[in-house]
Order: sequence, then structure tokens, then C-alpha cells
Amino acid sequence: MTTKKLSRRGLLKGAAAAGAASAFPAPMIWAQNIKDVTLRQFGTGVSNLNEVGQKVKEDLGFTLEMTALDSDAVTQRAATQPGSFDIADIEYWICKKVWPTGNLQAMDVSKIKNYDKIVGIFKDGKLTPESTIAQGTAPHTVGFTDGPDGTTFASEQTNWMTLIPTIYNADTLGIRPDLIGRPIETWAELLNPEFKGKASILDISSIGIMDAAMVCESMGEIAYGDKGNMTREEIDKTMAIFTEAKKAGQFRAFWKTFDESVNLMASGEVVIQSMWSPAITAVKSRGIDCVYQPLKEGYRSWGGGIGLSKNLSGLELDAAYEYINWYLDGWVGGFLMRQGYYSAVPETSKNYMSENEWGYWFEGKEATDTITNPFGDAMAKAGETRDGGSFEERMGSVACWNAVMDENQYMVRKWNEFISA
Repeated sequence: MTTKKLSRRGLLKGAAAAGAASAFPAPMIWAQNIKDVTLRQFGTGVSNLNEVGQKVKEDLGFTLEMTALDSDAVTQRAATQPGSFDIADIEYWICKKVWPTGNLQAMDVSKIKNYDKIVGIFKDGKLTPESTIAQGTAPHTVGFTDGPDGTTFASEQTNWMTLIPTIYNADTLGIRPDLIGRPIETWAELLNPEFKGKASILDISSIGIMDAAMVCESMGEIAYGDKGNMTREEIDKTMAIFTEAKKAGQFRAFWKTFDESVNLMASGEVVIQSMWSPAITAVKSRGIDCVYQPLKEGYRSWGGGIGLSKNLSGLELDAAYEYINWYLDGWVGGFLMRQGYYSAVPETSKNYMSENEWGYWFEGKEATDTITNPFGDAMAKAGETRDGGSFEERMGSVACWNAVMDENQYMVRKWNEFISA
């Protein structure tokens, strides 16, 4: 049974099952057995959301068990425990570490009904034909493999993807403008002594090093060949600058989880730090002034996707493809976009957002009414615009992607020395 011949969505609800039984016995079996399927998914807390699991049960009929871990734990599990999951909801820089292990299976793009609508950055690295491809591990460079048994990354689009893209964003610094009281325009401000004891950077080495590089480059201290693939000398210089700042008391804390970043900023203990868009949203939902600050040097970006365990087959594999197609069909995209993320297929998300929401989150327009997140918390008032503007403005200003470097092991060692200094 393939996933291409019929739309199963109606069959899952039983509407077409009776009429289809004699001609299409396989979908009947699907409709009867799907309630017994459980797929185990893990990933970061960014997208492993209970609401998604509940909606899968409602719309598709099977059970999606989700486990949320930090990025380092996600990487370790995907690389070393292939029997512990069915679906790996991982970032593209993590894919660079995991794909060579053979723990994931290549996915047939002909089974992805909205493949043609996936944004270009996941296919050829370009948002528009004129775009410059950013430094780091750009998703398209690790997004394809040569065939169903491919073990390496293809240099261009093929019919086989390593991950099906789902979610991404352009990251920058979060600030408390009410406590800072002046404009913030550059990454260099993270190490400004003015914020001594009130700054923070995330303690996930592969991401933190990129934020550190954005800071050092903006200070004019280091000119990197490629921030996403530093030499040992560049790593040493970067960590030396940050270690000196740490010893001088610049940092209040280092965070690993979403909730930690929210609490640091909401409490006012930190006024400027590495942050993720929905964490800003969470702070604002408490009625606290918090801004995801556009900076002149651009954004550090990341992208995530769904990978399938090499052990997945049969009905469970069919269910996984059905889940992927459902994921890209719009409901999840709308849910995520109302938190500040972007969907890999934005146009389907539009069907699940109001004109006001789409205008605010995607087009950078002024809100015409109160903007709320998926949980009903007010995010913006009428007349306000999104930090950084439209989708094209934000994703068109990406300076680098989260990355895995050739000198990754050396970088991790130096990062850990910095954290423990």
C-alpha cells in the first residue's frame, strides 16, 4: 500500500470506507487498524507540542507520543538509539551529525503532496533567485541524498530527502527595552560593559558559538572565512574574547532550555541575551515589554524537519508519511506561525490564519486588531508591527545558519572550557 493513490484523510473518518471497500481493500485495512498505531516522536520543545499530538489523534486516528529534549540530547538519541524512536523532529545541523550513522531512512519526495510549495531555502538555499546563500549548515546542503539507500548528502535536489522541512526562523537577540532605555542595533551590544551581569548566551555549543561569532565579527575583532566552519585559530580567538567577558562578570547566566531563557528575561535579571522567537512571545504574554531586536548584521537562522527511523516500515511507515503530509497541510503551520515561527509551506498555513494574523506574522503589516498566540494570550495590539518586519525582510537577512563545523570536537571542548572558566 502506498500513500499516493488515495487521500486517506476521509477514509480515516470512515466517510468513504464502505464504498471503497470492494475496490480498495488496503485503505479499509488502514481505516480499521490505524487506531492501533503509535508513533514515537522526539525533538526539542520548540515543536513537540501536546496540541499537535492531540490534533493528530483527532484528524488521523493514530497516537503520536512526543518527547521533548534539549538539542544536545536530541543529537545523542538520534545518533545512538535508533530503536527508541519512529520520528526524529530535528534541526538540519543535527542532521549533519545523524545522517552518516545510517539511523534515518531517505524519504521519497513523490509521496509529499505539497513538495512543490516548500520554500526555496530548503531546496536550493535561496529565498528568491537573487538571494545570497548564507554561511553555516544551510538546510539544502544536507537536505538531499542520492537514493533510497543514500549515506551521503547530495549536492543538488534529488527525489530523496533526509528530512522533510517543517519549521524555521531567523534568530537574533532578545532585549528588555524598558530596562535598557536606548536603541540596540548591533550584536556587539551583548558584550557591552553597560550590561555587565545582565547578559546571557545559550549554552548549546553548536548554536552559542554562532551567536558568539556574530558578536565578535560585529565588534570588528575577527573576520571569519566562514562563521559556520571556523578554523581552530578562529575558535580560539572567539572563545578568548568571551572567556575574558565572562571573567569580567558580563554574564548573569547561561541557559539551555526555552523556559530558562523566558524566566531570565521576565524576571529582569537579564536585559539582553540569545533568544528564540516564541520565548519572546512567552515573555510578552506576561505583559512584560520584550523585543526580538533586528540587528544591522542580520540574523542567525535555523531550520528543522522530520526524519524517519530506518526501522520504520509497513503500516507505521504509511502512517508517518500521512502525518508528514498532514503536517504540511496548514493546521500545524498556522499554529506555529502564531508563535513567531515560519512554516515550510507558508501558503497552506494561510488557510488556518485570519487576514489580520497573516498580515502581522508573515507580511509585516500593522495589526488591525489584537494579535493572540494559539493559547489566546495577547501578543500585539492594533497598530503594532512584528519585530523585524515581513517574512522576506527577516529570512532575507540571514547571515548564517546553525552549523556543524569540521573542527566540531575541538569547538565543543573549547566551548566547555569557556562555560567552566
